[in-house]
Amino acid sequence: GGVTCVRDLTPDRIAEFLYITKETQNFIKNVYVPDLLAVASFYKDWGAIGGTTNFLAWGEFPESDQEPESLFMPRGVIMNRNLGGVKMADQANVTENVARAWYEDGADLHPYKGETKPLQEDPKYRPGDGKYSWFKAPRYEGEPCEVGPLTRVLVAYAKGHKEIKPIVDNVLKTLGVPAAALFSTLGRTAARGIEALAIGERNQVWVGELIENLKSGDTKTYQPYEMPDSAMGVGLNDVPRGSLGHWIQIENKKIKNYQYVVPSTW
Repeated sequence: GGVTCVRDLTPDRIAEFLYITKETQNFIKNVYVPDLLAVASFYKDWGAIGGTTNFLAWGEFPESDQEPESLFMPRGVIMNRNLGGVKMADQANVTENVARAWYEDGADLHPYKGETKPLQEDPKYRPGDGKYSWFKAPRYEGEPCEVGPLTRVLVAYAKGHKEIKPIVDNVLKTLGVPAAALFSTLGRTAARGIEALAIGERNQVWVGELIENLKSGDTKTYQPYEMPDSAMGVGLNDVPRGSLGHWIQIENKKIKNYQYVVPSTW
């Protein structure tokens, strides 16, 4: 995380950032990815181990005000490993389950209606009813999903992403494994390198756009905001470890309910 500071928008600071991104991308392209492929070639059996079934990505890096259409890493959901059936992910399909958490039992609820009611007793592991965690269990259409680098790469690949798909195809060809091997520990490890390479390349474009904006006099770093009397809002994005969602309800200019579903809970 972090906060953009207007004082950082200087030629020297931007040049420093651009140098760092190019240096990092050089390492990713010439060391990280080649090493990843070299090591992976000795562990191709892991292309059939450690896979899950469903994958959810809210997407990241909007390139215009049009979301989710402009997201560089696209939004989508893949169920039952069906790469040919990737769909647009809808936050309305998210619920949280408390059957295994130290909260009062209740129905699965959408985060807008979420309740956080801790049990009125000391939390402890209780094998009798299976409560063992402070985490609620999020579900998409009632199903658990994997989130994170592999999911983002799978969704992009399934959607024919012009930057991601060629890299994935090259990795599969180099290792001599089918696309099914992506659903595995091997695929999950490879996805980190694939994503790093694609985002690193795109970063050069974003820095160039920043420079052009500054040249045109656009130095805005925030959007003015006025608290409404009542409203409901949601924020969805992908952080490095996976899909993150925040839901808020406002009444009388105050927060009535705030729920967030973080990647680690998926």
